[in-house]
Amino acid sequence: MSISRNLTYLLLVFGLLGSCQNKQPEPIQNISIQTIDTLYIPGSSRAIQALSADEVWFAGSNGLFGHTQNGGKDWRIDSIRTDSLVPHFRSIAVTEKAVHLLSIASPALLYRSIDQGETWEIAYQEDHPAAFYDAMQFWDNQYGIAMGDPTDGCLSVIRTENGGQSWEKVPCTNLPPAIEGEAAFAASNTNLAVQPGGKVWMVSGGQAARVFYSEDYGKNWQVFDTPIISQGQMTGIYSVDFLDAQNGIIFGGDWNDKTKSTQNKAITQDGGQTWQLISDGQLPGYQSCVKYLPEQRKNVLLSCGIPGLHYTLDGGQNWTKLSSESYYALSFGDEHTIWLAGNGKIAKVEF
Repeated sequence: MSISRNLTYLLLVFGLLGSCQNKQPEPIQNISIQTIDTLYIPGSSRAIQALSADEVWFAGSNGLFGHTQNGGKDWRIDSIRTDSLVPHFRSIAVTEKAVHLLSIASPALLYRSIDQGETWEIAYQEDHPAAFYDAMQFWDNQYGIAMGDPTDGCLSVIRTENGGQSWEKVPCTNLPPAIEGEAAFAASNTNLAVQPGGKVWMVSGGQAARVFYSEDYGKNWQVFDTPIISQGQMTGIYSVDFLDAQNGIIFGGDWNDKTKSTQNKAITQDGGQTWQLISDGQLPGYQSCVKYLPEQRKNVLLSCGIPGLHYTLDGGQNWTKLSSESYYALSFGDEHTIWLAGNGKIAKVEF
């Protein structure tokens, strides 16, 4: 066989391999729970991050945190104290290099561990009396971001570019002014969504339900209005997720009227500039967390809240209840495994 024919053969083989690797997953026809394992914890957790079907970290009230590497067969459960302060965690972010936990209220304390939680250092502290951080995410091992309620006229945003070793607060001159009564909800650590290249979205509630957007790792921001219910103390957007740079979803509602299913969920196809209500007036009502299924399945999402765990197979137009159990937050271990955090429990669900 000649050299040219050998080359043609190899290109054909690699082409076939490439086409197999790029093959889209088979459409999901139905979702049903196969198994559920529950860990009962001495507190409440609204912050959970799965690294795989077997490994997950969570954090919660009273300085609580936990970690498993074998699918929940064995857990390391511990808590953090700093002098007389007992931190309450609603935000968690895990990279290949470190674990980060961020407390609510003032002083805001951001803890960092590089030895799997054996020891912790305070990487950032904020003593502003209005400090109250709600969510934290990392793009990679270096760039990270956290957001919280307004201080000095704008939402609070802190950033790191060195893997969480140090953080700086974004000045209000780089952020749109907050509307009086606008804030965020520390409900599920999903007030932030990040995409490659420094893109990030954060969401608000209260007197306004808006989506803030940055494309330079949170240095500069613009803001867009949404049709989500607002102008009530517990109304607004509780969760945001983006499948890619253009397609995203926001979810929330009214904590004080959890069955209300109007103006509580919307999608965008233009990177968050405009939003369209979906499944308006249909189930589910209030939900505190929503996520796209991994493997780039645009139409499949899961949400959780009080009450219930729900899914959609058509991009959010129709939803089905998967469970009546209440949870605050969810994180995918893989496309068949969800880890859930709730009041007094952590659950692993296989479907």
